[in-house]
Amino acid sequence: MVDGRTVRDMLRGLPVLRGTALPFDPSSAPADPVDLFTAWLDAAVRLGVTEPHAMTLSTVDADGVPDARVLILKDVDAAGWHFAISTVSRKGADLAAHPMAALTFYWPALVRQVRVRGAVVADPPAVSRADFLARPAGSRAMALTRRQSQPFADPAELDRALEKAHHDLDLEPDLVPDEWVSYAVRPYSVEFWQGDPGRRHQRLRYARTDGDVWSHATLWP
Repeated sequence: MVDGRTVRDMLRGLPVLRGTALPFDPSSAPADPVDLFTAWLDAAVRLGVTEPHAMTLSTVDADGVPDARVLILKDVDAAGWHFAISTVSRKGADLAAHPMAALTFYWPALVRQVRVRGAVVADPPAVSRADFLARPAGSRAMALTRRQSQPFADPAELDRALEKAHHDLDLEPDLVPDEWVSYAVRPYSVEFWQGDPGRRHQRLRYARTDGDVWSHATLWP
């Protein structure tokens, strides 16, 4: 119970689709989903949406069990949607077992969602290196502890590991761990959704056909 209500009743009472939708005409959508995604992302940035580059990365582990977490989009181009992780993390292990992923972007202020599904491929080493070196010093130090997702019980142990990592960075500012990898999701489908309070949602799904040729079609809400 929450304030005398069941959780179900509390959830049913919450408002939804309260954002302000922008004009969207699926019939005039560009041929490439990257162009439409970039336009939607730019609109989210210009209108001050909080962390518009945050996305949910969904993977499957070696046992076929799904998992999901929120990461930051690093780039989007003809090669795909890019993100960077440590391969010693759980998500790194998932991708080693099943190099496929789904990405979900949700901008409630604009009542918009984008879903990306496809194969995951490693970017060239130079891209991974540049991504790591562009991270804040604290983020680089934490990655250099090489302990992500391991059991944690002793804050003092973390302090010692971070002290050593910062010392290593002081000695070698361009140090990049081998396990830091930038990946790209090369999609076979990208779906754009714009919500409507009357549930007349607009859905546009792109599907990759031969090579880099895309087809797209509108879907029922």
